[in-house]
Amino acid sequence: MATVGPVRRPASVLIIVISLLAVVYLLFSPFSQPSTSVSAIPRVIQQNNAGKGTTAEKYIKNHKMNSLAATAKSADNNEKVLILTPLARFYPEYWENLLKLTYPRKLVELGFIVPRSSQGDEVLKSLNKAVNKVQSSSKKDERFAKITILRQDTESLDSQSEKDRHALSVQKKRRAQMSLARNSLLFTTIDADTSWVLWLDSDIVESPPTLIQDLARHDKDLIVANCFQRYTTDDGKPDIRPYDFNSWQESDTARELMSKMGDDEIILEGYAEMATYRVLMAHIYNAKDDIHTELPLDGVGGTALLVKADVHRDGAMFPPFPFYHLMETEGFAKMAKRLGYQAFGLPNYLVYHYNE
Repeated sequence: MATVGPVRRPASVLIIVISLLAVVYLLFSPFSQPSTSVSAIPRVIQQNNAGKGTTAEKYIKNHKMNSLAATAKSADNNEKVLILTPLARFYPEYWENLLKLTYPRKLVELGFIVPRSSQGDEVLKSLNKAVNKVQSSSKKDERFAKITILRQDTESLDSQSEKDRHALSVQKKRRAQMSLARNSLLFTTIDADTSWVLWLDSDIVESPPTLIQDLARHDKDLIVANCFQRYTTDDGKPDIRPYDFNSWQESDTARELMSKMGDDEIILEGYAEMATYRVLMAHIYNAKDDIHTELPLDGVGGTALLVKADVHRDGAMFPPFPFYHLMETEGFAKMAKRLGYQAFGLPNYLVYHYNE
C-alpha cells in the first residue's frame, strides 16, 4: 500500500517562497553591508574627491618630501628649524641666549628632555615658567611655533657637576645615557617639514644671535661651532679657553689604538690617559682669521651642532653603544659619514659654555 505525503496548501508554499526571497534580498542588497566606521569615512571621500578640500583634511596629511629643502638661505626660504636640548640643569643665561636668536620664531620649534629625578623636577619647574612666559605673549612673532617637553624614562647620572660628568670612569655610561636621551628627543619631535635640527647644549650661555643663519649659510650636512669658556685668570684678567674637545680630525695614532681595542671598548678625547694626537678643532682657533673658515671633521661635539634633518631621516642617530669605538656625538659623526655625509666645523666661530 503506497504512503501518501503531507498535503501542501498553496498559501503555505507561497509564504515559504516569500520568506526565502526576503532573506536573499537582505543578504545581497547594499543596505546589508556593515556600517563604515567614522574614521574610515574620510578615506573614502579622499579617494573620490581628491584635492576638493573635503573633511578628509582633518584626518589625512600629505607631505611633499621631495620639495623639502635645507639651504644656505634658510630664513629667506622659510625653512623650519628644530632646536633640541637635553636639559639636566636650567641656566637662565641659556634661556636668555636662546631668546636672543634672530631666526624667525614662527619657523622655530623647541624640544627638551628632562631627567626623571628630584633635580629634574626643579629643572622642569623653571623651564615651564620660562616657556609659559614666552608662549603667552600677545605678540605672535615672540612665540615659538611649538615647544615639546619630555621626561626621560632612562637613567641619568646622579651628579651633574662638571667634575663628575667628565670623569673618565663614567664616560661610557654617561655617553650611553646621553645618546638614549638625544634619540628619544629627536624621534619624538622631528616633523615631516623640519629642514634643520640645531643641537644646543643647556650650558651654552653665549652665542651670536645669528647662530642659525651663520651655520646654515655654509650649506653643510653637519656643521659645528667651536665651544670655549670664559674665565678669570689668577691675576684677575678675563680670558677664554677651549672647552669642547669632541670635534676633531682622525689620527694614525688613534686608528692604531682602536685596532687593538675589544669590540666593546671606546676611545675618548681630552684625557691624558688616552693620547690620540688627533687634530682638535679647539686648538685651531685664531681670533684674527675669518670666522667662517671651514674645517672637515671626523668627530663632532654637540654643544652647538646644526644638522640637515635629512641626515637624521636617513638613519644617523646617536649610538648608545660602541660604534667603531665611538659613542654619542662622535659616534653620530661616524654614522653620518658611513651614510655618505661629511661633517665640518668652524674653528674661529665661538660659542661659550657656562663656567661652574
